[in-house]
Amino acid sequence: MSEYDKNLARLQTIANEEQLVLNPDEARVQKVVGLMTENFAAVGEYVCPCKQKNKPPLKGVDTLCPCPELMKEIAEEGHCFCRLFFTPEAVAAQ
Repeated sequence: MSEYDKNLARLQTIANEEQLVLNPDEARVQKVVGLMTENFAAVGEYVCPCKQKNKPPLKGVDTLCPCPELMKEIAEEGHCFCRLFFTPEAVAAQ
């Protein structure tokens, strides 16, 4: 299994545990998961590419996925900042 596939499976597990779904836009998922996987290869942490402040990422400094704000963002917007995780209701309303 590729690192990308391992990361995607990890994110799907998080979505399932939180009763969320991944964005139905496959291109968006591929981009975010791909960049996050590259960050993991670089520093050994799943640094969020959307909230990443340092290029290249800095281990122990940049925000990890899932971020601490995940559930607050989802409660307010129906999705997280990265538009990776959504509530099922927000997807159905699209």
